[in-house]
Amino acid sequence: MLEVLQGLAIPFAGTTLGATLVFFMHGELRHGIQRALTGFAAGVMVAASIWSLIIPAMEDSAAMDRLAFLPAFIGFWLGILFLLLLDSIIPHLHLGEGDAEPEGVKSQLQRTTLMVLAVTIHNFPEGMAVGVVYAGWLSGQAHITLAGALALSLGIAIQNFPEGAIISLPLRAEGSSKGRAFLGGFLSGAVEPIGAILTIVFAQQLLPFLPYLLSFAAGAMMYVVVEELIPEMSEGHHSNVGVLMFALGFTVMMALDVALG
Repeated sequence: MLEVLQGLAIPFAGTTLGATLVFFMHGELRHGIQRALTGFAAGVMVAASIWSLIIPAMEDSAAMDRLAFLPAFIGFWLGILFLLLLDSIIPHLHLGEGDAEPEGVKSQLQRTTLMVLAVTIHNFPEGMAVGVVYAGWLSGQAHITLAGALALSLGIAIQNFPEGAIISLPLRAEGSSKGRAFLGGFLSGAVEPIGAILTIVFAQQLLPFLPYLLSFAAGAMMYVVVEELIPEMSEGHHSNVGVLMFALGFTVMMALDVALG
């Protein structure tokens, strides 16, 4: 269980470390840096979805022969639709240059509050993803190794680092104290270990559906990439920086998963 607890803590540590930047920086991250970090995070999440979630889901369904793809197919779409439902409930913000503010958003503070809420809720499926992988490793029934689970935890932690900063720094810029701004970034990541622990607690009941759950987590993560991260990394001029960082994140996560798994 020590290995499991360490694995669950790693993604949360990534968010926390990102939030600590509020103690060392003035103002927000430069747009170019934020875009590069977002591209890197997107690449990490895409590679993690493929190697750490979808491929193990299909391997665990190998007994279905030619239909081995079906649980991964169904679970992936359930993850996509789940995040789509969340986005329809939570007011969503994609403001580029020249865009008008959404109706009902009267201030930058309200905009940041909505962003914190959206990131916090989107972090829950990522916690589930880590929990599902470790539950699969503990069961011994899935094609998942401890090293592979650790690779997923590390990948999500890398992705979480800019998220912590992207939340805490704007809060500080809007007048919050450094401690309160840090707490906002810290708490946005706290839902991840909660989601992971709940998934592991109910693992015995969930084991028959493990391939569906693995691919559900992949679908949820992929939705965040396409809906949130790719548009952000492509904003403005010189979007090739985001593309190059995406490729770097993808290959780093791919190497981690294959080398450690």
